[in-house]
Amino acid sequence: MPDIIIKNGRVIDPANKTDQIADVLVSKGKVTAVAPGLADSKSSVKAEVIDATGKIVTPGLIDIHVHLREPGDEEEETIASGSAAAVAGGFTSIVCMPNTEPPIDNEATVDFVHRQAARADMANVFASGAITKGRSGEELAEMGQMVRAGAVAFTDDGAGVQNPAVMLKAFQYVKMFNKVLMQHCQCNQMAGSGVMNAGYHATVLGLPGMSPLAEELMLHRDIQLARASGGRYHAQHISTAGSVKILRQAKAEGIQVTAEATPHHLLLDEECVYGYDSNYKMNPPLRSKKDIEAVLEAVADGTIDCLVTDHAPHLLSEKELEFLAAPFGIVGLDCALGLYAKALIESGVTNWNRVIEMMTIKPAQIVNIDKGTLSVGADADITIIDPDMKWKVDITKFRSKSQNCPWNGWELPAKPIYTLVGGVVKFKA
Repeated sequence: MPDIIIKNGRVIDPANKTDQIADVLVSKGKVTAVAPGLADSKSSVKAEVIDATGKIVTPGLIDIHVHLREPGDEEEETIASGSAAAVAGGFTSIVCMPNTEPPIDNEATVDFVHRQAARADMANVFASGAITKGRSGEELAEMGQMVRAGAVAFTDDGAGVQNPAVMLKAFQYVKMFNKVLMQHCQCNQMAGSGVMNAGYHATVLGLPGMSPLAEELMLHRDIQLARASGGRYHAQHISTAGSVKILRQAKAEGIQVTAEATPHHLLLDEECVYGYDSNYKMNPPLRSKKDIEAVLEAVADGTIDCLVTDHAPHLLSEKELEFLAAPFGIVGLDCALGLYAKALIESGVTNWNRVIEMMTIKPAQIVNIDKGTLSVGADADITIIDPDMKWKVDITKFRSKSQNCPWNGWELPAKPIYTLVGGVVKFKA
């Protein structure tokens, strides 16, 4: 494995509070030095040189909310195709959700994910295990065995745990392993058969609405359980102003709660559903403009801790069904960074330091993995970003097997141009 020097880039490493023009030296898969002028030293003579002048060099991006569909729905996505899409999007580490067929609810399926990821040899793939057996919400899964196999978090994602007694037991159990419970906040009785945000626009379109209360009630309940148990809690894909308010209060009280946001809940609103295009059907649904403003503010002030894609592949034949029948979800790994640049940086909501923090060290801390930094000795997982590259999304060029995406044709203001995993270039634009 040859040494690599990434020279003259703007190195942003929030974990070490670094923002400077510097070189990064990579040797034997590890970061061995970060400093100006390394490319001019004698030790760099035999190193491969990547010129990052005018580019941003960051720890490898991390996404802790990805659906890879394997095992069970390999026609939609595989661990290999999903991790290829990840590196094309600048992500070096991803956490896959357990809502597969069969679900990732035991030691063997966690081990299967890791073996398939090793065969693919692209991004680092970490597995989250199901909270309950079969994701049924009734009986706790064998969390201890899944931790032994390497599970980094637990969630029944796609199905929030409805029974508060079961959820409290889960908190008490995972606390022993210092793992985090991640929840799809949705009270099913309040959500009903909703397929879009409840309110005026749902009425006009003749579609059943999903009240924001479906999210907010479960979030409030879970925060009380986190308080009582002392466990760590992560709220997935926050989408409402009410949820932001609940999170702010919980953090002010010192409860161990973190939260995430997706590109679609920052850039799209409920009016996008006019036209009945199912690429605008996701769960939680697209909300009001006021909700988007609240979520953007929460990103800027730290109430929301990290950015994720909720990458959810589906077959074209499924997404071509009428809006009521089509499945929820869109893909996003291939183009997420540009979407965040558009939503947060081009708009002036925040800066590159904050965005990179939310895509590196913050998600690493939430799931407790040794990633997200360019510290000397760290794995050389590195993303190089062109912050000025204008490009158009073309779903036919996605590495994902699926193309269910509302972003096709969008012009975005930034793009990852190199992705290194363990000191090896896995993607070059």
